[in-house]
Amino acid sequence: MTLAERIAALPPFIRFGMVGGAGFVVDEAILTLGHYGLGLDPLVARAISILCAMTFTWWGNRIFTFAEHAANESAGAILGEWFKFVLANALGAVVNYGTFTVLVRFAPAPLSNPLLATAIGVGVGLIFNFTLSKRFVFRPK
Repeated sequence: MTLAERIAALPPFIRFGMVGGAGFVVDEAILTLGHYGLGLDPLVARAISILCAMTFTWWGNRIFTFAEHAANESAGAILGEWFKFVLANALGAVVNYGTFTVLVRFAPAPLSNPLLATAIGVGVGLIFNFTLSKRFVFRPK
């Protein structure tokens, strides 16, 4: 069995977590670039990084976690799938961003560090995102 076949045999939640882990790297990279590289306020940089990571994880989940349920038809259907993913994951993003904001603005160090606060926020939002993605975006056809 190849590595790709072994990964494909993993439960969807594990594959979702793997895609989310890669999305976390994208999230942290964009946050770091925006906040530390461009000098953006951490809340602004985080809003941008969430959208970038959400788009990345939609793509990863459509080809890796839920490939059998992903839209294959037209560009419009694929864009609609992305939009549904963004809407479905908005609740997880709100929880994620809310956790991040509370930590960055009110928590003592080291919890107020934007990179650590991002990690905690991502963990809190994970369950919301998997459940809503599975039930509303990548449903069986």
